Formats: sequence, structure tokens, C-alpha cells
Amino acid sequence: MTAGAKIEITSDIALDEREIEERYIRAGGPGGQNVNKVATAVQLRFDAKASPALDDGLRRRLAALAGRRMTKDGVIVLTAQRFRTRERNRDDALARLVELLRAAAIVPKRRRKTRPTAGSRERRLEGKLARSRTKQLRGGKPDAGAY
Repeated sequence: MTAGAKIEITSDIALDEREIEERYIRAGGPGGQNVNKVATAVQLRFDAKASPALDDGLRRRLAALAGRRMTKDGVIVLTAQRFRTRERNRDDALARLVELLRAAAIVPKRRRKTRPTAGSRERRLEGKLARSRTKQLRGGKPDAGAY
């Protein structure tokens, strides 16, 4: 990583690459003889709590989206081991972090309370009345002469 390089999340948000810590670990799963010798999986750590690029609202949304991928200290930990090379796993983890941050950057629209229209209330009551009449017609004693 070059010192001070920026990772663009949105047009307003950019992370300094120095905020992201990478650790290479051994990957599980298939891989033949190499699997026990080469640390190709990457564990990416990003301290969201201490990042100056994120505001409080974005941190809250990020915590909700990250779930158990975020530690109690506010550090997001992503592990990538899908590929057999360090570079591809590193790119995969970084892409997943960027995707997570972009999703958190979207501010949800506030719901405006609305009231049902007079017509919709009237239609609802008419439907209830029709069902009530149908059910009333089903009840009652059968005619004595019918048998």
C-alpha cells in the first residue's frame, strides 16, 4: 500500500489506506499440499470507531449492517479466503468493506405518517358489511320440511 492513498467510498467519503490493517492467515478448505504452508487468506481490520472519514450516523448504520463482523470496540473484521492467492483475497475483502460502507452511507428516508382516505375507509367498511351479511345467511336452523 502506498502511504496516504485514498479509497473512494462515495463522492463525499474516502478512507485513507493506512486505516485498514491486513493480516495474512492460513486458509481452510481444499488446496492440496500448499494449504498447510502458505498463508493466502486475508483478515482485514478497519477501525470504524476511530475513523475520521465517518460521521456518527454512518457509524450507527454501519454497526447495524455489519452485525457480528464488528467487534465491541468498533473494529470491522472481514476474512476472505475464497481464492488461492493473497492478492485476489485482499481485493475481495477490500471490495466487501467498500460495499458495506456504501450500503451504510445510504440514509434511509424518514416515513411520513399518512391517514387512510375517506374512500378507502368507506370501501373497507362496505367489504366488512358484505362479509357479515354472507355469514349471517349461512347460519340458522334448516327447514323442517326439507328432509
